[in-house]
Amino acid sequence: MKGVKRFGKSRKLSPSYVGHFEISERVGSVAYRLILPSHMSGVHNVFHISSLRKYIADEAQKISTESIYIQQDLTFVEEPEKIIDYDVKQLRSREIPYVKVMWKHGSEKDATWEKESEMRESYPHLFD
Repeated sequence: MKGVKRFGKSRKLSPSYVGHFEISERVGSVAYRLILPSHMSGVHNVFHISSLRKYIADEAQKISTESIYIQQDLTFVEEPEKIIDYDVKQLRSREIPYVKVMWKHGSEKDATWEKESEMRESYPHLFD
């Protein structure tokens, strides 16, 4: 076991759930061997059933990769689709107008509040 990394070793910032991985085989009555990616080669690939959780796929979270232009550094530019709502943040001496923006390739629950002035400057076509 020397040199083998382990999860959940009472670390304050250890992740509760690392990711979703395919089960390759059942080892004994309460353990499973998982297919882990290459960057996790130092992690032992057999886990007790109590440390595994069922992965439930959410169709709303899936993004169609055909409509997204992925750049060379594996990033993409998120574009706003429309403005859903307006609000004004009241401070002591001034008011700051905000808009709720729905982004392309996202759902309405992924919408974010942005400053209206910044959005007007960057995306004036949304305010026509």
